[in-house]
Amino acid sequence: MRRRLAGISLLGVLTLTAAACGSAGGGGGSAQPSDGPVTITMWTRAATQAQSERLVQAYNSSHKNQVKLTVIPTDNYQPRIAAAAGAKQLPDVFAADVIFVPNYTSQGLFLDVTDKIAALPYKDKLAPSHMKLGTLDGRQYTLPHTLDLSVWFWNKDLYEKAGLDPEQGPKTLKEFAEQATTIQEKLGKDGKVHGTFFGGNCGGCYVFTFWPSVWAAGAQVMNPEGTTSLNDQAAMTDVFKIYRGLYENKVTGPTTKEEQGPTWTGFFPKGEIGVMPMPSTTLGLMPAEMKIGVTPIAGPDGGESTFVGGDSVGISATTQHSDAAWDFLSWTVSDEAQVEVMAKNKDVLARTDLAANKYSAEDPRVVMINSLVAKGQTPFALRFGQTFNDPQGPWLRLAREAVFGDAAKVPQLNAEITKSLQQ
Repeated sequence: MRRRLAGISLLGVLTLTAAACGSAGGGGGSAQPSDGPVTITMWTRAATQAQSERLVQAYNSSHKNQVKLTVIPTDNYQPRIAAAAGAKQLPDVFAADVIFVPNYTSQGLFLDVTDKIAALPYKDKLAPSHMKLGTLDGRQYTLPHTLDLSVWFWNKDLYEKAGLDPEQGPKTLKEFAEQATTIQEKLGKDGKVHGTFFGGNCGGCYVFTFWPSVWAAGAQVMNPEGTTSLNDQAAMTDVFKIYRGLYENKVTGPTTKEEQGPTWTGFFPKGEIGVMPMPSTTLGLMPAEMKIGVTPIAGPDGGESTFVGGDSVGISATTQHSDAAWDFLSWTVSDEAQVEVMAKNKDVLARTDLAANKYSAEDPRVVMINSLVAKGQTPFALRFGQTFNDPQGPWLRLAREAVFGDAAKVPQLNAEITKSLQQ
């Protein structure tokens, strides 16, 4: 899987002096004279390499200023940012998993670009979840860079073979379970085909694919401040119960319980899975001959939502080239970049007003995915990494007990999640 959902929070690790933080819309130091082209530096993690490279290449080919991109392995990215921040050697521009952006803003790593964003004619059309997490105390620090949404994929060929309507995917989580069960019962006798699959030993996989069902039901998984866990409440309990039933009835693949994340999206493209939650970015990686349906993730009885993941991007507080850096960043969310670079390659767009552009209009599935950007959520918590992504954290223990073990332990484990969020 190209998109890694794990990471460690940097709260309490990153330090910058107040002098390095810059001011609203200004530079982080004395700016380079503007009498010639400027080359700015940019860092991104390997998970978003393809999109970042395309944007940089398109910008460099059409502008005098240039961007020098460095791609860092995803597992090494946050330690590299921490080390560079401590040494005041951050690049001019850097992207980050949107989940961890609140850590960076709270530690003063990004330049305040509130006034510059306010001047954009489409400021209200930028991906709302990403903009929310890039805002601190009413000031804005980042723009959406790449987006990855959670959706349900279904295999139309398997549906047809199992006697299901290949053009009708699930509209509720209960229907999801019914259709997956039908696939298993009709086609799973040889052990090669399975009704569904999920990352049962992957904290990030759970939040990315289970939480949207809670949101679709009109509930929440945390309080708005990200300091109290609500994962023992009725909506989350209902979602866990449905997935537990699928596992106990052997509708999931045999390695579901052990799946730690790296290979959880690898079985569907082989034609082995009937229906399952997947990252939207995997649509472009599917075999051309596969007939695939895509639909929003629903709650037990309906509704729709998505986990809006991906990366945000900002200007470092220590940059010497804030104007050149903003020229590049603002261009990445322009009509030209969003349509001719992102949409042309079937990427999810950072702007809600461009969902049905000329490229995505060729594929109704892409239009649907783009439309979900305005409906989805990205949870806010300063201690998200340690709590929900860390394999040793309390969330994974809770999820595994709820799906595979002793559900009676959930209230106690939920209290541990809250404790972790408040540390």
